[in-house]
Amino acid sequence: MTDFKQLLHLLSASEVDFVLVGGMAATVHGATRLTQDVDIVYSRAGANLERLVAALAPYQPYLRGAPPGLPFRWDAETLERGLNFTLTTTIGDLDLLGEITGGGGYDDLVSRSSVIEVFGESCRCLDLPALIQGKRAAGRPHMPVVFSPGRYAKTIVASAT
Repeated sequence: MTDFKQLLHLLSASEVDFVLVGGMAATVHGATRLTQDVDIVYSRAGANLERLVAALAPYQPYLRGAPPGLPFRWDAETLERGLNFTLTTTIGDLDLLGEITGGGGYDDLVSRSSVIEVFGESCRCLDLPALIQGKRAAGRPHMPVVFSPGRYAKTIVASAT
């Protein structure tokens, strides 16, 4: 079970530069669909990679779905050489995305996000139009997402039709 509150606190307290995307971002915007992990697009700047590595190291990040014992080195060099990492940690699942289809990387998404408060933590969250654009571009099969009354009260059909 993913501890959403602890993961967001950890990233925020460690001053990791990221934008919240995926299911949790959709939930922030009022989506009624539940998610099992936290998805973020992270800044690939060297200092940010170091902060991200230091923040997660105590929680034993490992490649989700990889066979036990498969060598995996958790360090900034690994992050620099890769792009997207689906991780499992002792506090839950976290998808580290260097970029997202239809949206780009952290620098591209900052202007399409806003700082919000989630579980008492301030973090950047992708805005709803950009989130929908990314879901459409990725051809995500679990759309449409129904948004309940609140900030946005409508059903968004993001499938390519």
